[in-house]
Amino acid sequence: MTHEVKDTDVDAGTPTGDGRSPVDGADGAAPPDGLKAVGGEAPQAGGAAEAPAELSGGGLAAERDALKDQLLRISAEFDNYRKRTERERREMIDRAAEGVLSELLPIVDDLERALAADTDDAGARAYREGVELIHRQLVDLLSRRGVTAIDALGEDFDPHVHQAVTSEPADGRRDGEIVEELRRGYRLGERLLRPAMVKVAKA
Repeated sequence: MTHEVKDTDVDAGTPTGDGRSPVDGADGAAPPDGLKAVGGEAPQAGGAAEAPAELSGGGLAAERDALKDQLLRISAEFDNYRKRTERERREMIDRAAEGVLSELLPIVDDLERALAADTDDAGARAYREGVELIHRQLVDLLSRRGVTAIDALGEDFDPHVHQAVTSEPADGRRDGEIVEELRRGYRLGERLLRPAMVKVAKA
């Protein structure tokens, strides 16, 4: 008797005689993640790489901002250093000039006293003319270097620029008025080079 062999469908989910599902591999390993049952969703490519890229971009921006702030601080510090050194250089030059000019002032004093002397004869007049020339040249030199005389006679006494040597009663003069200049005072720019020595009226 001949028996008919009928083909039967094998259920994909039914295990075989050895306990393995028909979709399992020959060695019993699980199927790759990309292979899912019908109706499953495949993983999206690149999803795992997007997060590190975003973190990397944020880190670069923060580092850039930090370097920019550091550059601005260094630039400001250098500008302050440049201004400070320039100011110190000018002050050093002014102090050196002040010392030299102060030593010239007694020479001016001597020349002015010589010019105040009486000159009656011709020889004395010639001598006076020579002294006047030297005095004028020296005063011009001081003026070019920024030295100016301090007003004193007839001014009110100012302790910042005047040095009172003596005082005396003076009719018709206000109290504290300078009635005589004993030695001229000078400024170097806005700085006091030496005060004027004066006599002050006393009420």
